[in-house]
Amino acid sequence: MTTKPRLAIIGLVHGHIHWLTRKLDFYLEAFDLVGIAEADKSLIEKYIAETSLPEELFFSDAETMLEQTRPEGVAVFTHTFDHLSAVQLCAPRGIHIMVEKPFAVSLEHATEMAELAKRHQVQLITNYETSWYATTHQAYKRIIEDGQLGALHKLVVHDGHKGPKEIGCSPEFLNWLLDPVLNGGGALMDFGCYGVNLMTWLMGNQKPLSVTAVTSQIKDDPAYRKVDDDATIILTYSKAQALVQGSWNWPIGRKDMELYGQKGYLYAHDATRLSSRLAGAEEVKETLEPLATPERDPFLCLAAVVRDKYQPSALWSIENNLIVVEVLDAARKSAQTGQAIKL
Repeated sequence: MTTKPRLAIIGLVHGHIHWLTRKLDFYLEAFDLVGIAEADKSLIEKYIAETSLPEELFFSDAETMLEQTRPEGVAVFTHTFDHLSAVQLCAPRGIHIMVEKPFAVSLEHATEMAELAKRHQVQLITNYETSWYATTHQAYKRIIEDGQLGALHKLVVHDGHKGPKEIGCSPEFLNWLLDPVLNGGGALMDFGCYGVNLMTWLMGNQKPLSVTAVTSQIKDDPAYRKVDDDATIILTYSKAQALVQGSWNWPIGRKDMELYGQKGYLYAHDATRLSSRLAGAEEVKETLEPLATPERDPFLCLAAVVRDKYQPSALWSIENNLIVVEVLDAARKSAQTGQAIKL
């Protein structure tokens, strides 16, 4: 009889943990949740009450949890600064790891994480919501694989919402999301990473020649005073350009992108709605079917990855996300200095 994959959680301070807790019964059909590590006892009590998970599943110390439960894979929901320490704990034990986007707060952290994963031969993947969008993969197919639009010249990506306080993020999430050390920045890190990840994928992991960024503090709320709440990043390649706009000031939540080639354009409105137009033709609007399992869901993918039933997409890969963090480092420097940063 085949046993289900054994997965564990490190950290409960990242709001994306609700991706798991809101569909817990569904996920527990696919894998065994063997342990959850969180140092904040009040946060443990909160999630016991919300989920009815047994108290014995929770540990105050991640190392103890790993030793006692022996998971095959771990999903990390700490603040971004602690992604490195989670990999330091898991990789030498042969445990595969999924972290939330962005991969790391700095290239220094990212490089050590990548070296640990490769040395210990574990998968280290990054969860971006847009990785699970049917429109993301259809755009890649039509542009890169089928060449329907000709060479890609420009990508314009919009990501974000009204702001983490404005949409009701929890206090434990806000405590680090608005901290420039624990998050690495503000909207630039939180939402700029999406567009950089996508352009890096579309360009076959080619680095941009230069990175230019402008950040702003638009909000008057003192809670946002330490970080940027609006960021525009320009990635320049020899024959292409990406304009990445991450903001906590959009009037609506959005994760959409425009792709322009020699022969036409594609506009991915959201996960399934796609508009396209070729030169000389009318615009075509489509609603795509969601991706097949496990490609439509991060936890199902992690469960498949730990059993070697699924190879991580280049979108989640270490190679891609090392470049993403290098670009984000350059974007912060560009915003600080007012200069384009050459890579």
